[in-house]
Amino acid sequence: MRELVELVERRIVDPLEILFGSEEQVDPVRARLRIEAEVWAAQLLGPDDALAVRTAARLIAAVFPGDGPFDPSDEWWGTAFGRAVARRAGHPGKEAVSFATAGAMLGITRQGVHDLVRRAKLDRHPDGGVSTRSIRERLNQPQERHGARRHHH
Repeated sequence: MRELVELVERRIVDPLEILFGSEEQVDPVRARLRIEAEVWAAQLLGPDDALAVRTAARLIAAVFPGDGPFDPSDEWWGTAFGRAVARRAGHPGKEAVSFATAGAMLGITRQGVHDLVRRAKLDRHPDGGVSTRSIRERLNQPQERHGARRHHH
């Protein structure tokens, strides 16, 4: 949640402070932001998929405005907000991403993505790259446990 507060402060509240020329005028906004960030985090991580996707879309539209499609850096996918968006919405506005971006979204190497595609654990998109649907599905699978297993005889 702290990361989300810092992101919204940096992208929205700090510019308001610069425009208003006064920290005191934006202090109520900062206080409200901390409360709202708790709600947004709960919505992003909660059980309601549709609400999580709508919340992610609202936050992305507010903190990353632009005339073009949303296309964050691969590093962004490693942030807590990026991981939540990947898990709940995939890549907003894209049906496929490069192997490098898929790796960033999954938190693995590009080679790891190639291996998962080769083993049919991720879907190659017909236009190239990896299907964002398959990335989201993989992120939402129960985690497999790898490790030593004891066999009792």
